[in-house]
Amino acid sequence: MDINKTCCFTGKRPQSLPFGFNESARECIDLKNKLFDQIEIAILAGYNTFISGMALGVDLWAAEAVLELKKSYPEVRLICAIPYKNQSYSWNRAQKKRYKSCIKLSDEQVILNKSYTKDCYFERNKYMVDNSSLVIAVCDNPPTGGTAHTLNYAKRSHKKIITIQV
Repeated sequence: MDINKTCCFTGKRPQSLPFGFNESARECIDLKNKLFDQIEIAILAGYNTFISGMALGVDLWAAEAVLELKKSYPEVRLICAIPYKNQSYSWNRAQKKRYKSCIKLSDEQVILNKSYTKDCYFERNKYMVDNSSLVIAVCDNPPTGGTAHTLNYAKRSHKKIITIQV
């Protein structure tokens, strides 16, 4: 993997977004379209590897967008950075189905921990930033939670950041 051609994602979970889990809401559709467009712009700029942390919301939407774009840009690779082995354990059936589909279609899966630890999400985010030169972030202003932590780490690590405001 060439770090200079690798991009990762950070962003909000559905429960933290104004439209929640309603993916048919106009705001969600617009957000997913902006995310898709930014990924395609990154591909056209030479990025060919994308790392998703596979959480519900932005991570999963980004993974799905990369897989869709892979149909037009076959050189594109998706790496699933999984914070711990049973990440999707408590998700509902439909969420698990989407998750498993992305993993199956991905080019590589990196499982960072065998089981949940209090730091597993921070470790996953650090792995993604350390192995990328570009971070696409979906966040409010100012960013909060894990997204803020990831962006602060990316800034300290001198990564290029593209922000999509919610």
